[in-house]
Amino acid sequence: MKKRILGRTNFLVSPVGFGGIPIQRITQSEATELLREAHNHGVNFIDTARGYLSSEELLGNAMSEIGRENFVLATKSMNRTYEGLLEELETSLKNLKTDYIDLYQFHNVKNMEQYKDLIKPHGALDAAKDAKKRGLIKEIGITSHSVDVLKVAVETDEYATIQFPYNAVETQGAEVFKRAKERNIGVIVMKPLAGGAITKGELAIRFILENENVTVVIPGMDSISQVQENVRPGIDGLPLNPSEREELTKEATILGNEFCRRCGYCSPCSVGIEIPTQFILDSYYTRYNLQQWAIDRYNAQSIKASDCIQCGQCEPRCPYNLPIMKMLERVASHY
Repeated sequence: MKKRILGRTNFLVSPVGFGGIPIQRITQSEATELLREAHNHGVNFIDTARGYLSSEELLGNAMSEIGRENFVLATKSMNRTYEGLLEELETSLKNLKTDYIDLYQFHNVKNMEQYKDLIKPHGALDAAKDAKKRGLIKEIGITSHSVDVLKVAVETDEYATIQFPYNAVETQGAEVFKRAKERNIGVIVMKPLAGGAITKGELAIRFILENENVTVVIPGMDSISQVQENVRPGIDGLPLNPSEREELTKEATILGNEFCRRCGYCSPCSVGIEIPTQFILDSYYTRYNLQQWAIDRYNAQSIKASDCIQCGQCEPRCPYNLPIMKMLERVASHY
């Protein structure tokens, strides 16, 4: 693969990276074989997180066999406190069997309230900066499902990268990607298959890589066949032809009838449900085959989909006219 520069990090990364969520479903030997196959095809960017259960440990063991020096390694923390973030960083370093993280990201900053908490004095951002001074991390990034959060983040000089969902269904990040590139901030695309909803994987990745403002896309992979399919767009660099574009657009249009783009306009819920979160969790249950992982996180919420009182306040706010109440009821039925 022809490498791309990841914004101001100056890391040379493969346009198709390795998303670390689904690897937790397989054994260590399978994980090592999978990463080796990806490496053999030129993949050198790995994205994982503390929240992905055994993912860090599996990848750490695999890298120790293949060679840590062959990868640009990114992981993430959802902790927003100074001490908590440093504690999670130490755990990540141990799990990943390394003494430094190339890109350390603040994971899923949901809204401006969380963002303000992140940047307050002696908060998580200060912890990351101190870790960078100590050489434990090389660069700092931020991930979110909120365009509004990233619009603020890209105007600062704090983050070398942003990470956001982008695919044939969810294109609301396009403008913030453009601004990120203008400010020399690397753009990492998550959810390239819309949480598994898009079935035409190779076409979906080619669609994303057509966007000149995207640096790297990180599809999750848990089989050799998935690796082989996902790396092709990064190797051949072919744009979609008209018939392929029509095929992908047709699937995206069908999904669009009941697909949450996580824009957050439905909030606030009258009873306090974090509505987009319910649909994110449910995608792991229904599409990623991570039922127990999703169940644990769903049940850990103090207010969840099953608490919907059908007041209907959310639906008029949705710019995509989604039947949110019906969708929440369907989510609740899975748990």
